[in-house]
Amino acid sequence: MEPYRIKVVEPIAMTTREQREQALRRVHYSLFDLRAEEVTIDLLSDSGTGALSAAQLAAGMEGDESYAGSRSFYKFRDTVAELTGFPHILPVHQGRAAERILFSTLLSPGSVVLSNTHFDTTRANVELAGCEARNLPCPEAADLDSKEPFKGNIDLEALERDLGATGGGPVAAVVMTITNNGGGGQPVSMRNLKEAARLCRQYGVPLILDAARFAENAWLVTQHEDGYRDRTPRQVAEEAFRLADGCVMSAKKDGIVHIGGFVALNDTELAQKCQNLLIATEGFPTYGGLAGRDLAMIAQGLQEVTEPAYLAERADIAQYLATQVRAAGVDILEPPGLHALYLNAGRLLPHIPPHQYPGHALACQLYLEGGIRSAELGSLYLGEEDEEGNPVKSAPYELVRLALPRRVYTRSHYDHIAATLQRIAANPESVQGFRIVKQSPILRHFSIELERV
Repeated sequence: MEPYRIKVVEPIAMTTREQREQALRRVHYSLFDLRAEEVTIDLLSDSGTGALSAAQLAAGMEGDESYAGSRSFYKFRDTVAELTGFPHILPVHQGRAAERILFSTLLSPGSVVLSNTHFDTTRANVELAGCEARNLPCPEAADLDSKEPFKGNIDLEALERDLGATGGGPVAAVVMTITNNGGGGQPVSMRNLKEAARLCRQYGVPLILDAARFAENAWLVTQHEDGYRDRTPRQVAEEAFRLADGCVMSAKKDGIVHIGGFVALNDTELAQKCQNLLIATEGFPTYGGLAGRDLAMIAQGLQEVTEPAYLAERADIAQYLATQVRAAGVDILEPPGLHALYLNAGRLLPHIPPHQYPGHALACQLYLEGGIRSAELGSLYLGEEDEEGNPVKSAPYELVRLALPRRVYTRSHYDHIAATLQRIAANPESVQGFRIVKQSPILRHFSIELERV
């Protein structure tokens, strides 16, 4: 059972199918543009959507709002330093700000960043710095049905090859995303992380963790990796951080807060350069664009997130939903992680070609049928078209991500999701594809306009 009880409740929207159809037309089928009050169950993201604990709210009430040197900052700094071991810690308003500050400082135009998988904002910030974001997922990640436990790993052979290559742009950094969100929420093993760290040291390239879901990664390591089954998630997380040269983190995930993040580094000179940019663009180094109450709540959230009871329940609810979804006749990317389930839309809707975006079609149908908002991770997210709209590149898989907010929904909500999917799976041919009407040149899935084919 859940290791908490509910103290405050919030009503959710109950809309009709006709209202949802009108809403979809109004926003040109862009789920990001729906109003929150038009959504019954919101699985668009697990970023900043979790429920705060009573202890976090209490910490927020004691937040020190001094412009410089607040006691809330020092509590935050000490908590992050104890967890990560990094001496230089800079607060920012969220993860993409941490990426921008670090990459703007660390990278030079023409260089390459290697990763197990860059997520969307990470890739965008690398490319905005004039660099190439190159993914090196492990071979096991290509099999969506395999239940291999560490499909988030980086391909070590490819990593060593690219680190040692003399042609092309120089490798400026290796980013390991734990868990691998762009790769289906799959974890990275400690063995893989240790070997990646060894190769980075050998070739003199900094290893940076994208640590947004570090605690969930640590939990899965304790469940599946030999040598770590008798360790606590906190112990695994501490070891993982100490293998790296620095990290960026969106605390909106495993900080269990609504806003915030940080850059943490070993290198004093690099940290000073990042701090200079922080002051110019985010705020003074002891608040970094955050209120004192936010810093205090992050510090408390980072303590709570590694509690085994919390993580066990989070894993259990993900497994519960996975079982329900499979029973509804919909395949998922296996094995399910903790923060999201990834529906195999390409397999469910084979009549919709990639350039008509079957993932987005399924996401829209989920909203239409059940008021459920989700996110496409397929050819709308990763594909490319020429100026006439002809497909140039499709995504390797057509997926829909059901991101699970922390401590928000109960099992009856997840039963509603499964029942909605069952109705869709009973008549998949009725689902229509889409074409793009208007798009942005970067991160188009956030602000796109489409129409039904």
